[in-house]
Amino acid sequence: MFAVMRLSSAVWNAEPNAAHRALVDLERKASLHTLVTQNIDGLHHAAGQNPELVIEIHGNVREAKCMTCGWRGPMDETLKRVEAGEEDPPCLECGGILKSATISFGENLVAEDLLRSQRAAAGADVFVALGTSLGVYPAAGLPEIALKTGATLIIANAQETPFDLAADAIFRDQLGELLPELVDRI
Repeated sequence: MFAVMRLSSAVWNAEPNAAHRALVDLERKASLHTLVTQNIDGLHHAAGQNPELVIEIHGNVREAKCMTCGWRGPMDETLKRVEAGEEDPPCLECGGILKSATISFGENLVAEDLLRSQRAAAGADVFVALGTSLGVYPAAGLPEIALKTGATLIIANAQETPFDLAADAIFRDQLGELLPELVDRI
């Protein structure tokens, strides 16, 4: 039944916005070295971001994974099986349960992704936190790592965050308006 619900998800119609495109522009200016996202929609990839720079710390709905053997593959292939009549397709490798390749409640983050994120934060000259309350750990701990190694902290979020007092700059603007303007100035 899980796969049947996936067919009608609004995520398949989502499109990158001006903020996603501005981050691609920032990368092209050689000013973006790592992009850690808690979003699971895959829109950074759809906008054209270099996949090697993107760390999807909570996974991605555009991939399926097997809960038993760990197989991973494109979600659209699994959904094609649903459209062909399989109500809840099993893993073709082991017969296990397939789900989106997102981190579910109680599931551990991918250790390699978390370590890459922490290393990137520790090596950042400037750490920019965009559209996040900085309240969900362990990702919320990344600004702290960056600050400990001397990075400049910039926060762009509509509401206050626990790191506002430590930030060098704070923006409350809509990201789709703010980011293109800021990237143009670089």
